[in-house]
Amino acid sequence: MDQHQKYQTFKSLHVPGNAFVVGNAWDAGSARILQHVGFAALATTSAGYAFSKGKQDSSASLSRDEILGNAAEIVLATDLPVSGDLEDGFGAEPDACATTVRAASGCGLVGGSIEDATGSFDAPLYDFEHAVERVVAASEARRGLPFLLTARAENFLCGNPDLKDTIARLQRFSEAGADVLFAPGVTRLEDIRTLCAEVDKPVNVVMGLSGPNYSLAELSAVGVARVSVGGSFARAALGALMRAADEVLREGQFSYARDAVADADVRKLMRDEQR
Repeated sequence: MDQHQKYQTFKSLHVPGNAFVVGNAWDAGSARILQHVGFAALATTSAGYAFSKGKQDSSASLSRDEILGNAAEIVLATDLPVSGDLEDGFGAEPDACATTVRAASGCGLVGGSIEDATGSFDAPLYDFEHAVERVVAASEARRGLPFLLTARAENFLCGNPDLKDTIARLQRFSEAGADVLFAPGVTRLEDIRTLCAEVDKPVNVVMGLSGPNYSLAELSAVGVARVSVGGSFARAALGALMRAADEVLREGQFSYARDAVADADVRKLMRDEQR
C-alpha cells in the first residue's frame, strides 16, 4: 500500500462502537513483531522510544528530529498504517505544531497526535484558546495530506481530573479540525461513555496503564472507536528483561530462556521479505 492507501485503511478502522486496538511500537523490530501477530495499524510511542534511549518521556528530552527519525524507521519496517506520538508538537506556538505535522506526513506517517500539555510543572496545560489555536494550525497544515489528526486533552494526566473541561476542550478541538479525540487518564467507564456521547468524532482511549483495564467489548459498548496501549508494551518487554536478569543474578538460574522467542523465529520476522 502507498501512503494514501494506508491513510484510507487507517481512517476506515475508526468506527465508534466497534473499537480496534492500535499496537504501539517503539522501534522497527517491535513494529515487525506487532504486524506479525495481527495488528491492523500501529502507532509510535514516545515513552517506549525514550526508554530504549535511556531517557525519560518528555518533549524536553526528545527532539522532533529524534521522534520523527524513529517513526520513519518504523514506517519502513512495516506495511501497516502508522500514526505518530507527536508530543506537544515540539513547541508552544501553533506554527510549531504545523511544522511537526508536515514533517510527520513527510516521513510516511498517516496520522499523529498533538497534546495540550506544556511540560511545565507550574502551568501544565496550555490555556484553552491557545490550545485550540494549536489544533487549528495542525489541522490546516495537513490539508491535502493523507494524515488523520488526533487531538489530546491532558487534564487527567496533569492533576486536573475535570471531565467537564476535558469534554469542552475536545469539542473545541473537533471544531478546530481534529479527526480523532483522546483524553488519556480518564479511567471510569461511565466517564468514557459520557465523553463519547458528548463529542462528534471518534474517541481513542488508552489501556495498559494504571487504573482499571476494560475489555475491548466493554469499551466498544460505551462508544469507543480506537484503543491504544501507550508505552505499556515497551514496559512489558522491560519487565521481562528485569525478571530474567534478576533470576540469573540472584538465583543463578536460566529458566527465563524457556519463554524467549526462538532465534530462528526472530530471524524470520526481521527479514525484509517477511513484511
